[in-house]
Amino acid sequence: MSQQPSAAPAPTSAVATVSERHDWWRDAVIYQVYPRSFADSNGDGMGDLEGVRTRLPYLRDLGVDAVWLSPFYASPQADAGYDVADYRAVDPMFGTLLDADALIRDAHALGLRIIVDLVPNHSSDQYEWFRRALAEGPGSPSRDRYHFRPGKGKNGELPPNDWESIFGGPAWTRVTEPDGTPGEWYLHLFAPEQPDFNWEHPAVGDEFRSILRFWLDMGVDGFRIDVAHGMVKAEGLPDLGSHEQLKLLGNDVMPFFDQDGVHAIYRQWRLILDEYSGERIFVAEAWTPTVERTANYVRPDELHQAFNFQYLGTHWDAEELRTVIDRTLDAMRPVGAPATWVLSNHDVTRHATRFANPAGLGTQIRLAGDRALGLRRARAATLLMLALPGSAYVYQGEELGLPDVVDLPDEVRQDPAYFRGAGQDGFRDGCRVPIPWTREGSSYGFGEGGSWLPQPAGWGELSVEAQTGEPGSTLELYREALTVRRSTPDLGAGDAIEWLRAPEGVVAFRRGEFVCVANTTGESVAMPAYGRVLLASGEITEAAGEAKVPADTTVWWTRA
Repeated sequence: MSQQPSAAPAPTSAVATVSERHDWWRDAVIYQVYPRSFADSNGDGMGDLEGVRTRLPYLRDLGVDAVWLSPFYASPQADAGYDVADYRAVDPMFGTLLDADALIRDAHALGLRIIVDLVPNHSSDQYEWFRRALAEGPGSPSRDRYHFRPGKGKNGELPPNDWESIFGGPAWTRVTEPDGTPGEWYLHLFAPEQPDFNWEHPAVGDEFRSILRFWLDMGVDGFRIDVAHGMVKAEGLPDLGSHEQLKLLGNDVMPFFDQDGVHAIYRQWRLILDEYSGERIFVAEAWTPTVERTANYVRPDELHQAFNFQYLGTHWDAEELRTVIDRTLDAMRPVGAPATWVLSNHDVTRHATRFANPAGLGTQIRLAGDRALGLRRARAATLLMLALPGSAYVYQGEELGLPDVVDLPDEVRQDPAYFRGAGQDGFRDGCRVPIPWTREGSSYGFGEGGSWLPQPAGWGELSVEAQTGEPGSTLELYREALTVRRSTPDLGAGDAIEWLRAPEGVVAFRRGEFVCVANTTGESVAMPAYGRVLLASGEITEAAGEAKVPADTTVWWTRA
């Protein structure tokens, strides 16, 4: 159901104007843009692709290597674009295919790569295949492309199994058949508007291989695969046998998540990607029980990177951090894949707010906590992350030290999980509030017509304008950190670190001539001065070969 012509503009070479750098993705810093909240070019209160395009010089100057765009496809927006109605069209709220083409070309001219979201686990219920399946009724070949099943009970009134939606409630919805009678049920691991594809059907694989080629021909440099662990379901769709299934996620392999069959799909996809020049990449959003199982997704003939959610969920605690860092590096080394490190994204409370609260509250928090403490820890955590071997992800606005907006009125919330009981907490809107660019204006420079989610008073003092050139600002810390990271030979790619002896509560490691020390405690600690200070997230003092590292502070040294 294209809302515009689906013919792609003339293909653009992904390597014609981006810098040539072998294995660029092994140490890349990739910036996530949530298009609806980044920049609004037409004053309708919603961010768009043209808005992103006009801000590309900012991202180049920030020092990132690539930009990952959350979905901008044609969609009814039941789940902020993760319900796709046409994978080859841009939703009018974000622009047109010509806008996407211009964005890709401009990014390449600036030395930036573009990674787009791909949503293969489910479609929108407005996708042509699903609408045809509903219209054609039981027994239709179209229904085989999804998971339609008769219900249990005397009259089929009960769901086919006990699976629960990630957004709350049963993972099944019963349809009304064309003759008006209650009929079969269909599976949706997320919202009812997001029916799951049946990846056992060959047409599904054929369609997505075609979609990959469409966007590769457009010139994109890679794909972030949404719910990469969810496409294949256990044979027979067996009952899980328990309630409150969300509490089990991340602890065990589920019959609907992390099934081994997904890997055959990715091996097919990798063959397609390798046909294209320019080192295009796949990145998996794969929630798995362990980093060892995450490593299965990045074997040499599958995907290139996988998000390290175990690291994202780690508390600001030295022992926990050392443990997850070691396990990550140990898991990735045998498969030859780079580790990835991430602190925030569009689905979790911003880390400046998570770290402002006591440990143990999870990754979705409605408490503002101690703002100064959270920012101090967030800055320190950023320098620690950027010092680790591998690739790092930055979520838009974290370079401004933005907190989550925890006091949004209920009537403005749009997260679909918020409206479904017993599901995710449903407060993801707090990390999706449009970012501020200027000190003043109806939306602090986001656009001319306000913003789709209300921005807090005082947002302007955290803006790009307010922080640019301001010594000690979080934005300037990020800019300097990314400059130092790129110019320091011992930083970036790699698969090992050397732990150094350190006081309790302190993370200290060496990479060649480079040393990183992160004090996660609430008190200053004395450490050896390991050489020349490259950068610190807070004020440190040095005397007689010793450095005093304040509470919640990270320091970079070099002996070179």
